[in-house]
Amino acid sequence: MSDPITTHPAHPSRDASLDAARRRRELEQLAGGTEVDVLVVGLGATGAGVALDAASRGLTVAAIDAHDLAFGTSRWSSKLIHGGLRYLASGQLDVAHESAVERGVLMERTAPHLVAAQPFVLPLTPLVSRSQAALARAGLRAGDLLRASARTSRATLPAPRALSPVETRHMAPVLRSAGLRGGLLSWDGRLSDDARLVTALARTAAAHGARILTRTRALALDGGGARVRDELTGEETRIRARAVVNATGVWAGGLIDDIRLRPSRGTHLVLRSEDLGSLTAGLHIPIPGESNRFVLVLPQGDGRVYVGLTDEPVDGDVPDVPEVPETDIGFLLDVLGSALDVSLGRADVIGAFAGLRPLLDASGPSGSSRTADISRRHAVLTNREGVVTVVGGKLTTYRRMAQDALDAAVAARGLVAGPCRTAALPLVGAASPGRLAALDVPRRLVRRYGTEAPAVHALGLRDPEMARPVVPGHPVTVAELVWAVRHEGALDEGDLLDRRTRIGVVPHDRAAALGAAREVLRQEEGGRLAPHAP
Repeated sequence: MSDPITTHPAHPSRDASLDAARRRRELEQLAGGTEVDVLVVGLGATGAGVALDAASRGLTVAAIDAHDLAFGTSRWSSKLIHGGLRYLASGQLDVAHESAVERGVLMERTAPHLVAAQPFVLPLTPLVSRSQAALARAGLRAGDLLRASARTSRATLPAPRALSPVETRHMAPVLRSAGLRGGLLSWDGRLSDDARLVTALARTAAAHGARILTRTRALALDGGGARVRDELTGEETRIRARAVVNATGVWAGGLIDDIRLRPSRGTHLVLRSEDLGSLTAGLHIPIPGESNRFVLVLPQGDGRVYVGLTDEPVDGDVPDVPEVPETDIGFLLDVLGSALDVSLGRADVIGAFAGLRPLLDASGPSGSSRTADISRRHAVLTNREGVVTVVGGKLTTYRRMAQDALDAAVAARGLVAGPCRTAALPLVGAASPGRLAALDVPRRLVRRYGTEAPAVHALGLRDPEMARPVVPGHPVTVAELVWAVRHEGALDEGDLLDRRTRIGVVPHDRAAALGAAREVLRQEEGGRLAPHAP
């Protein structure tokens, strides 16, 4: 990377830290009548991105969520920062280029500690015809041209290439050798954790003065603000704002009329790494009968592997936490069985999660019934009262979605704001690859906390009990839970286990970790730092 990154200090400034006391104080200010320039509703990636964009342009900001940071879709993604190859294949050239540009922004400027290059192998099994393989090779070359057009360095994303059968099996010994003609190696961006990206966005916004208020539910929106309820106390109040941005994703239609969405469900299984052998790359396993859809196999580096995803339309009410249908689990296991040399059954699935994408339905009555066919292009809609709603899109392009939404709000309400800065604004913890590599702490912490990793690690150095894993066999330590309460706005055990860490995606591990999480919360609420007693 040639451009230097201005980093945040190793220990967060007071302004970058989110905790219960700050939340309470700032909510009281707003209840007392303080008006802000922009109220953002929804603290997923897009909403947190709007809050950061607005605050960094010099606007006063309040950003609220009925639950927690990354409570909805933003924690259920595939953890990939895509370069847009799929959209290129479907003719959505503008979406493909935008995705490639935003991937480069994250990897080289704003979040190189959270987004790294991930190798993938597409195995050329007997189910992949030679013509399909030729199309795939052409697609990977086109994807590399996208990288170049987005000006992302070759050092950041290496070139794709063909693999021999021996090389393919070396990178993924779990693949069935019979009929394997080789593989295609490609690279894409991969998040260490999507929920941690949202946390970094929210904290960076807070460092620029934004009020980040979780457990604050919007009951009604209008052009001058919102009626809200503090979900911790039940008290209702009004937040006054000159502009309002609705970034609630699949729930957007519940606050604003005349927004028609077609939610799409993506499902992921959680498997044990030991069941899939020593994978040194992710896998793209072709779905039989589909020319441009794949099941993703992605090692997590913590003893788990995620396998997804499906793309199925969802009808009816939108739940807070989507359930995983057994049909999705069976489908994914069947696709794995078409390419792997191991037999995986339902008992091997140790966890599963599903997320809903907020796709804008503009197809009309004669449109396709497949959500896979709906464009991932985002839309910014302004109603008669001046409330701006942003829908569609995907995680990779959250920053551009936020910029477009804020531009619309500034224009609709006549706000005076500076230019967008977020394409070059490092998130909390960001630094150049050289500086990150020089940090003398475990690499796992650097990939999750960046330049703050030494401060997290120091908690364990001061008290060995803090360095103990929360769950035997899983790398997350008690120190990370303490850090989440003190600096990342975690308010309860769900925040700790399901979003600041991902222990909770495996129900057995979550149950085993509940005691530690509750003890940390008890100790921190009492103002005392004490180790978790086993």
